[in-house]
Amino acid sequence: MGADIKALRSRIKSVDSTLHLTKAMGLVASSKIRKANSAMAKSRDYASAVQNTVEVLSLSPECAKNPYMRETDGARTKIVVIAGDRGLAGGYNANVFRLASEYPDAEFIPIGKRACERFGAEANSSESFSYADAKALCDALCKEFCEDKFDRLGIISTKYVSMMTQEAQISWVLPITRAENAGNVGVIFEPDEMTVLNTAVPEYVAGILIASLRESFASEVAARRMAMDSAGKNAQQMIDSLQLEYNRARQGAITQEITEIVAGSGT
Repeated sequence: MGADIKALRSRIKSVDSTLHLTKAMGLVASSKIRKANSAMAKSRDYASAVQNTVEVLSLSPECAKNPYMRETDGARTKIVVIAGDRGLAGGYNANVFRLASEYPDAEFIPIGKRACERFGAEANSSESFSYADAKALCDALCKEFCEDKFDRLGIISTKYVSMMTQEAQISWVLPITRAENAGNVGVIFEPDEMTVLNTAVPEYVAGILIASLRESFASEVAARRMAMDSAGKNAQQMIDSLQLEYNRARQGAITQEITEIVAGSGT
């Protein structure tokens, strides 16, 4: 009986330590949520502005001959995969990798330490990935696309729906497809549409990439917050259950000692 009480006390202490850890990680995630959401909103606005420009340019007959708008069969695919730097975020990383597995023939470009571990690349951080990093990567990818080294470029990231819901998604950014509804098509571009498109596409791809990164990070923070809340509740329930079991074991041990004392005094 004494051994059971000691084991229960040790287990309660261990679970309580885990509870303190989950609470701390939950608080850290909470402190990052507002900043992450603000960065996500700003990057969305920038990406939308550049995308609108590219959509207008895609309607130009002259731009139809541009290498960025060539028709391909999509056989040679490159995909940028954005995952987190740490675990303990529920199914955040697992959902990204599950979507990536649907494209077994693609060449993957990982961003985030977990993605680099998955695809055997040099570790980099998705949280500290800057616009300059995104622009350098996208300039290289756009150059390779124009040189016909691959047929299409996609980005696998996580869409932020709400604090409760985040969804893995893939966005195809190259080649540029002709827009159906691009707003005002009477815009005049200087010096000409082809030159502006060649300049705008790398900015467009970088804008989509950085927006995907910021949205993925906001999703990761939200997923970690919810995961830590859930883990904390489970840990507290386990502590309550173990505490009840511990109290019963102590009560049983005390009752047995009293019985033994009474029986000894009677003899």
